[in-house]
Amino acid sequence: MESKTNHRRDAHTLPARDERRVLTTGHDIVVIGGSAGAIEPLINIAAALPRDLPASLFVVVHRSNETPPLLANILRREGGLRSVEAADGLPIEQGAIYIAPPDRHLLVEEDVIRLVRGPKENRHRPAIDPLFRSAAWSYGPRVVGVLLSGGLNDGAAGLWAIQSCGGTTVVQDPSDARFASMPQSALDSMDVDHCIRTDAMAALIERLAREPARDRSDFPVPPQVKLESQMVQMKNDDI
Repeated sequence: MESKTNHRRDAHTLPARDERRVLTTGHDIVVIGGSAGAIEPLINIAAALPRDLPASLFVVVHRSNETPPLLANILRREGGLRSVEAADGLPIEQGAIYIAPPDRHLLVEEDVIRLVRGPKENRHRPAIDPLFRSAAWSYGPRVVGVLLSGGLNDGAAGLWAIQSCGGTTVVQDPSDARFASMPQSALDSMDVDHCIRTDAMAALIERLAREPARDRSDFPVPPQVKLESQMVQMKNDDI
């Protein structure tokens, strides 16, 4: 069952919902992050999404450089959406899932994917926060950010960026997570829009994808989000 949290929200960053103007574009950019314990929920979500989903999904799961690139194959086998390992410069298409490869941050720009070997964040590359921030900067209210099971706090800052830019934030219920600290860190730092079990996430993602997003002009991008998004794009092969 879906529940709303009562954690802190920086109210000055968001206008009242009834004051936001509506666009016809749906929430068509879905960014998903997870770490330990996130693979099984991710598979279940992908398996339950419809083939005609009017959205693109981008996935970062913490992985070592030696991890075989099997996740895209698994999601493609279990679900109806096309699933591929992301490549730099690849055009973004609806009805597809793009998986971050090892040792590269996955970023999204307007209609195109970028992979960069920027500095590690939260001790990881790929990390969740760079993906979430880039989506917030590029797509604003069209973004849905989903944070799954994992340790420590990667993803919390990225969810804040998504929310500050008018997007929708979704966190796995910590009681449903194999490793609760990552979703709990997000809940402790902000008032997320949805805190739910993963067996309800596919239905929520589909509903949001078919609902109109808000007017981007109501949500200026915070300078911090711009700065951090630009910093991660500074490639550094020595880090």
